[in-house]
Amino acid sequence: MRLKKIMILLMSAVLVFGSTPFAALAENNNDGEKSDTEPGKYSSKDEAIYGNLDAGGALQDMYVVNTFHVTDPGEITDYGDYTDVRNLSNLNDIEQSNNKVRFQAEGEEFYYQGGMNEKPLPWNIDITYMLDGEEVTPEELTGQSGSLEIQISTSANESVDPVFFENYLLQISLTLDPSKADNIQAPDGTKATSGKNTQVSFTGMPDTAEEFIVTADVTNFEMDPIDISGAPYSMSIENPDISGMKGDMQSLSDAISEIDSGVGDLNSGIADLSAGASDLSSGSSDYKSGINDLNQSSGELVNGSASIRDALNKVNESVQGGAPEAPDLSELEALPSGLRDLASRLRESADGLDTLKENYNNANGSLEEAMNGIPDYQINEETINAIKDQLNEQSGNSADQKKAMDQLFETYQAAQNAKGTYQEVKNAFDSVESTLNNVSNGIREMADKAETTASEIEKGLENMDQMSALKDLQNGLSSLASEYQSFHSGLVEYTDGVGSLASSYGELDSGIQELGNGASSLNSGASELKNGTEQLEERTSDMPGEMQSEVDEMMDEYDASDFEPQSFVSDQNEKVEVVQFVLQTEPIEAKESETAEETDEEEKGFWERLMDLFR
Repeated sequence: MRLKKIMILLMSAVLVFGSTPFAALAENNNDGEKSDTEPGKYSSKDEAIYGNLDAGGALQDMYVVNTFHVTDPGEITDYGDYTDVRNLSNLNDIEQSNNKVRFQAEGEEFYYQGGMNEKPLPWNIDITYMLDGEEVTPEELTGQSGSLEIQISTSANESVDPVFFENYLLQISLTLDPSKADNIQAPDGTKATSGKNTQVSFTGMPDTAEEFIVTADVTNFEMDPIDISGAPYSMSIENPDISGMKGDMQSLSDAISEIDSGVGDLNSGIADLSAGASDLSSGSSDYKSGINDLNQSSGELVNGSASIRDALNKVNESVQGGAPEAPDLSELEALPSGLRDLASRLRESADGLDTLKENYNNANGSLEEAMNGIPDYQINEETINAIKDQLNEQSGNSADQKKAMDQLFETYQAAQNAKGTYQEVKNAFDSVESTLNNVSNGIREMADKAETTASEIEKGLENMDQMSALKDLQNGLSSLASEYQSFHSGLVEYTDGVGSLASSYGELDSGIQELGNGASSLNSGASELKNGTEQLEERTSDMPGEMQSEVDEMMDEYDASDFEPQSFVSDQNEKVEVVQFVLQTEPIEAKESETAEETDEEEKGFWERLMDLFR
């Protein structure tokens, strides 16, 4: 044991005293052999920037460790505005002149350190502490308890080359002791367990000003330093396989194209429907006007017919009850004129019925053509909702287009209901024509009979000397009065029917007018819908290609393969491969007073401390 202590003591003496002669010998040899220094070469250089921050984030001091990957030993020149330099590889001196640093590199790696106290960081880092809602300094926070919020803000330092802020990712880590910090919350951070402590990490993306917040309930608070590292953004991300999604998008694009085509056909059919409904509306208005005129003249027609009926009955009674040898012929002489006037009015009524029939035929034809023009598409609400969903998924579709879609479906349903109703009442509409035709022909036959009777009465009056003629006249008048009573009853029924038809057709015409207006609005809405589906089809025609472009553009944002590192120390430095920042704040802790033992240790000399190793 004693021998071992002696050997250690001898080795220590060699270490203490041996360096001076060897160094002097080396210096003498260099003085004796003066030769040109061979230049060295290196493949690349790395810079690690170490910075000490106060607890609020302000830079206190900074130094750089430069690493050279040497290929040929020799003298190497580097650049940097250092306050001091230190060789970390060997005991050789480093020559520093202004911003130029020269050193003799040996081996494969060479390290030296340079201090930089005036160089600013690429980031502005601000750390704020809020205790129970009030801002406090780190010194005031030490040993306190309450609700703590730590705010860490980073932004670009405009006085530094932006290449670092734009391309570097920041990693910020806080270590909290669970016995001093509980209920730790970090919305934008990641929590992990590090031994007994809780570590909270934040990531600041390149070219982005960030603000990170940590909250906790603290007791007698202290905290280890906050670590901040900065390195070039580099993330290995493979291009995602979106072939399946592109296939789905192609199917969607094809479906939208089919929808656009279907809407085009629907728009064309609705345009035809609108044109037919317009014609129907116009014809219905004419028909309504004609039947109202006919209805208004029905009263005059019935009153005139009643007067004729009464006159015939009176004449017939006079003729039938008078003496054969001395009949009163004063009223008979006026009867032929009255009968011919009746025949004229009957023919006017027949002509009016023919005009009514023609207008009705035109209106009914327009109605049938319009109803037949309504497409028989089976569009259910599920299909309409599917189209609405497609429109909702695409940006840029206006509320008017969606409203037009609702109107389109409502009008489609109304058109189908109108068509169904028309099919049910079509037979009744068709029977009107034959009824009007029969009534018109019947009236003309009655007019012909009235004229024939008038002629017979005139002939009878001319031959009144013959009693047989008077007898024939009596029989003719009796037959005419009886037939005219039947005609008058039919005429009353006909006018009543015209009145009912005019009243009920008013409601039908209102519905037809609404159908015409609705079809016009539907046509306008369908045109807007067609324009919307055309725009949708244009925007989605190349959805797979656009998706691939979006993915490529997004991947380009995360591709840092074209970033070329550059020196933080000096733009004169070359072959820079790696530049990284390692920053650390002061801890938040109570300062311990110096113990008497520590004071004694500081007062001991070198020899006393060396001898303590062997005691």
